[in-house]
Amino acid sequence: MDTDAYESITRNTAEVVTNEEIHALAESPENRRAYVGYEPSGVLHVGHMLTANKLIELQSIGFDIIVLLADVHAYLNGKGTFAEIRETASQMREQFIAYGLDSDQTEFILGSSFQFDEEYILDLHALEAETSLARSNRAMAAIKGDETATVAHAVYPLMQALDIVYLDVDLAIGGTEQRKVHMLARDTLPSIDADAPACLHTPLIADLTTGIGKMSSSSGVSISIEDDTTTLTKKIESAYCPPTATPDPSGEGEPRYNPVLQLFEYHVFPRFDDVVIERREKHGGDLSYETYDSLEADLESGDLHPADAKEALAAYLDTLIEPGRAKVRDERK
Repeated sequence: MDTDAYESITRNTAEVVTNEEIHALAESPENRRAYVGYEPSGVLHVGHMLTANKLIELQSIGFDIIVLLADVHAYLNGKGTFAEIRETASQMREQFIAYGLDSDQTEFILGSSFQFDEEYILDLHALEAETSLARSNRAMAAIKGDETATVAHAVYPLMQALDIVYLDVDLAIGGTEQRKVHMLARDTLPSIDADAPACLHTPLIADLTTGIGKMSSSSGVSISIEDDTTTLTKKIESAYCPPTATPDPSGEGEPRYNPVLQLFEYHVFPRFDDVVIERREKHGGDLSYETYDSLEADLESGDLHPADAKEALAAYLDTLIEPGRAKVRDERK
């Protein structure tokens, strides 16, 4: 097994399914196909960017990346007319490329380009016949949130499962909220004589102001690619950042995390070889880190003050999103 390839695939993940299947992919990652699907619903936010970082890393070891711009899914989820959704999809494609995805190694596909085909529809009906309504609703629960369940919500995860077959992918990627959908795919696809995919789940960033729950673009404070430097800096300055990576070591109640450290771990270090915290000489001078673990250790020990960490984080995030931010500005002219 290629140890370096295995580490690249599994780095900064919450879960892989299964480890044996990921080992097999690591043996020969060249031209393997990895996929992630996004509803075209607006500008890129921190969730899109986290999975994009993983896609960029997979590209570096030879994977071909398929980004499904799921216009039919967005329509089922009430995100606008097809014309509006497809316009947003086109804009998101340009933002992803500006953020760092290699356009030569990334295939952007509209769901409607194959999801209306007769063969797809017949396979979808076959999956519907094999799946209980309760199972489908469980798979969708983490995605639809508090919305009242509809028939469209029940079909939605079955389409996600079938997309994996029609996109001919080796590895399905998503945040941990996609886990139940991927497990549904692994359980049901054999019923139509299709292979179950290997799956990789990325972590979720905690709520920026409390460290509890997940950062959301629909509620609370989130970070998006359209934030200007001042807005981004203010968001990071007000972020919850105790001098520890484990603010709730007792495990009592809802888990609490340090979102500033999470942003360093999952957004900054995957994109920069060396992270420098600039400080005045009277405060000890600059600190330089090649690994996330060393930065976390310094925050824990008190050698790195949370305020200095926040200032550096804002600067690095600003650098990462500036190309996409510029693309958004151009789209709106």
